This record gives sequence, structure tokens and C-alpha cells, in this order.
Amino acid sequence: MVAIELLEQHIAELDDDSFSKLRAWFKEFEQTRWDKKIESDSNAGKLNFLIDAALIEHRAGKTRAL
Repeated sequence: MVAIELLEQHIAELDDDSFSKLRAWFKEFEQTRWDKKIESDSNAGKLNFLIDAALIEHRAGKTRAL
């Protein structure tokens, strides 16, 4: 059996409490992983186009103070 299929089988066998704990853990894990990816992409300059676009809009007067 492939690793993913084994995981699916084990997850399907969890009781409600264990499944709830797994879901909470996975949500936190996913968010942490996403944060690390965004930070890595930012440090590598992959998001500079977003900064450039925002600055262009600001200089064109398309923004407002918060």
C-alpha cells in the first residue's frame, strides 16, 4: 500500500476526538508551512512585483490613508 493510502486508512479509523485533534494540528501545520513559503518567496524577491504594483498605484493617487 502506498504511504498516502495508509494515511487515509488510518485517518478514516480515528475516533471523533482524535480526528478533531488531527484536524487542529494539520491546520496549524499548514499555516506554518504557508508562512515559511511566503517568507522564503519574499526573501528571494519573488513577491517584488506586488510591491511594485502597489507603489505604482500609490504614486498614481489610487490609494487612501488608513
